[in-house]
Amino acid sequence: MDTTQSVVEKSAIRKVAIRLVPFVALMFFINYLDRTAISFAGPNGMNTDLALSAAQFGFASGVFFIGYILLEIPSNLALHKFGARRWLARIMVSWGIVSLLFTWVGSVEHLYILRFILGVAEAGFFPGAILFLSLWVPSRHRSKILALFYLAQPLTTVIGAPLAGLLIQQHGLFGLSGWRVMFLGVALPAIIVGVIAWFYLADSPAKAKWLTAEEKTWLTGALETEKKATTASNKHVSVRTVFGNGRVWMLSAIYFGFIYGLYALGFFLPTIIAGFEGIYGTKFDVLQKGLITAIPYLPAAFALYFWSKDATKRGVKTWHIALPALIGGLSIPLALFAGSPAATIAVITITAMSIFAALPNFWTVPTQFLTGAAAAAGIALINTVGNLAGFSAGYVTGWLKDLTGGYTVPMFVVGGFMLLSSILMVALSRSGKVSEGIPAEALDPAGAGHHAEP
Repeated sequence: MDTTQSVVEKSAIRKVAIRLVPFVALMFFINYLDRTAISFAGPNGMNTDLALSAAQFGFASGVFFIGYILLEIPSNLALHKFGARRWLARIMVSWGIVSLLFTWVGSVEHLYILRFILGVAEAGFFPGAILFLSLWVPSRHRSKILALFYLAQPLTTVIGAPLAGLLIQQHGLFGLSGWRVMFLGVALPAIIVGVIAWFYLADSPAKAKWLTAEEKTWLTGALETEKKATTASNKHVSVRTVFGNGRVWMLSAIYFGFIYGLYALGFFLPTIIAGFEGIYGTKFDVLQKGLITAIPYLPAAFALYFWSKDATKRGVKTWHIALPALIGGLSIPLALFAGSPAATIAVITITAMSIFAALPNFWTVPTQFLTGAAAAAGIALINTVGNLAGFSAGYVTGWLKDLTGGYTVPMFVVGGFMLLSSILMVALSRSGKVSEGIPAEALDPAGAGHHAEP
């Protein structure tokens, strides 16, 4: 083994993990907070002020994804063409400006329009960020890097829910209702960080001033070798054929189930917690509700990190994705029968841990057989289909709640979709159309071999 090469590899990956991933994760943190801010505004004055029913609130939550879906694939192809630095920065400033307008929303129709436009503005950010990070590290390091990135999502609620509560408590600031102050407070960081991103990010390792010449050479060479190997074994997978590729559509269906569970929790957990007062006679102020909302997501962050760490060590296996989906699908309906606020939150915590344990490992699968523009299109297509669940989870959950008078049926639907994801992942693996990951230790004794995965 080439010891010098091993040292250079470790140094390069460490620098990417320290210098690049936290900033992109910060962008994701702000992204997820802005798109889910409506979940905190709803039960804390917005639903009352705008006279929203549960179905209307669910539709307003979900219509975001219609705008998002329409421009998802074109946006990711534009990122591939124009470069991640410019395109991600542009997306961020755009959604920050739209988010700011929620401060003055005056009617349900106005809310629908702004949520739709917010989706248009954010289109391409998440798959673009996944693609961007995937272009910086060889596949054997990707699970670790994506796990560090994905930590931003549960931490958005851990930090964001209490933050939203604090902002909502600033009722009267600038003459605004508390929920309007909250929208103002979460929009401004997007604009500021978006401008910084234009100057901070680099499009490729070759353009990174913070890498040494040796690190640039190793990263560029390793990524190019891997790209050639993937292209050679998947010559038939082009941008055009992505849309007829069975693996892409199967992964899209699997991702649909995860996102359905993620956003059903994200949009309605604050409302469910607010409902504890009527069911159990509890009394919580706005900040306390925010802190309770955050509870499931801190263990979820730990589960995400350690589950992905195991996947990096062993190589991503089918059960790294299918087992959490199974546990999440079985657990979420059990929350309906928990019998107390503490027990309900405990069961929901298991569901959140399951969802977040699976997601970063899931995103290592598409790049097993997609490269270049095909990877941009394929990742965007998977995310697009998955985000149909973002719309349906919000709207269908609210509609079923209005129809049945409670959350029993909606939560069983959520569990059903997650169980389906687990079944489909196992079926895809058994079909032989995706490969089991190779752990770093199998590549060389130090876990830092420099040969690309097949």
